[in-house]
Amino acid sequence: MKKEIKEILTPTTIAPIIFMAILFGSLGNAIGGIEEELNEKPVIGFINEDDGMFSTIAISIIQNRSEVIFNSTSILDKEQGLEVLSEKNGIALIYINQNFTENIYNDTNGQIEVYWIMKGAGLLDSISSEIVEGLIYQINQEISKTLIEQNTTVNASIVLYPSSRFDTTYFKDRILPGLSPSTITNILSSQSTLIPLIIMMIIMMAGGTVISSMALEKENKTLETLLTLPVKRVNIVVGKLGASALVGLLFAVIYMFGMSHYMNSFQFGGAANTPLDVTLSTPDLILMGILLFVTLLSALSLCMLLGTLAKNYKSAQTLTFPVVIMNLFPYFVTMMKDFDTLPLALKGIMFAIPFSHPMMATRALIFDDYAFVIAGIIYVSIFAIVTISIVVWIFKTDKLLTGSSLVRTILKFKKRM
Repeated sequence: MKKEIKEILTPTTIAPIIFMAILFGSLGNAIGGIEEELNEKPVIGFINEDDGMFSTIAISIIQNRSEVIFNSTSILDKEQGLEVLSEKNGIALIYINQNFTENIYNDTNGQIEVYWIMKGAGLLDSISSEIVEGLIYQINQEISKTLIEQNTTVNASIVLYPSSRFDTTYFKDRILPGLSPSTITNILSSQSTLIPLIIMMIIMMAGGTVISSMALEKENKTLETLLTLPVKRVNIVVGKLGASALVGLLFAVIYMFGMSHYMNSFQFGGAANTPLDVTLSTPDLILMGILLFVTLLSALSLCMLLGTLAKNYKSAQTLTFPVVIMNLFPYFVTMMKDFDTLPLALKGIMFAIPFSHPMMATRALIFDDYAFVIAGIIYVSIFAIVTISIVVWIFKTDKLLTGSSLVRTILKFKKRM
């Protein structure tokens, strides 16, 4: 047991655990305030042009269970209300038009218009909008109770559903009529789950292969033989990365066409008359392919760097752990929160992890945020170039086979840079 513990508890196994604790601790701080957000009253604006009984019920519920920053007495129109709401960091503007009460008594649904200001499309970003939708549901319930108590001759369908709602959402400089934040989140949820999962699997599969290959070459002594041949060390690194990169390029092309097929399968987003089109154009797919390729290249170079630490195939299994964590962390973050709504520190961590960029790029391309995608391509390319340079420099040293002085070697490389 003592021997096995010494072999397992090494710096290469302890460091990833500490790294994971720091990353998930940061994520926990970012999403730890869910309970407070659920108990916090939503900030909304309210305009009422009806003076009947049912609009009075709506006013009572909204004022008791939300923070109303303005009402019809202080705001002249919806456009002015939306400007004030945006300045006050509000969520929604609720508008009840004229004849709301009269229409319900005349067997017609009363009209409630909701203008949403959506900040993010993550699962946790939709909490506040769900609270507002709950308020509207409570308004309908109270109106139904009142109609039943009055024993009116109103149609039963109107008694059950006295009002109808029309949503308009303002999100990322777009006006999306007919869509609520929850609907938009559901549409985009596929990009937050399946697509990042596919990217994570590709990177982990290719990266684990590189690390295991380096470990097997050390264990079988083929790396020593290779280093004694009259071949430049640069050519060895380029050969290894080139072969892996070609396979990675194949993965990227397959992924690009597969994703195109997958996105086109959404009839809702693919229709020409829908307000939110989730399909990607050919230039978008090309950008995604380039980003995925440079991300795979950076992953392979990082895995080759980690592979130089491995003394044998057994130790190589633990070295894949940092790659797993650097994939899992952005996967969970992109599923829970939108990049725009993350705290500044967590934004920096997400941008610094090269594997997170393909996971965030799909949503950015849907909303024409090309600057973010291009910045990601540039950063990931620089990350790959720097990592490859370090790997080449390590291959030129005599410490490669032992791996014991890798940290010191990297520090020397930084000083020379």
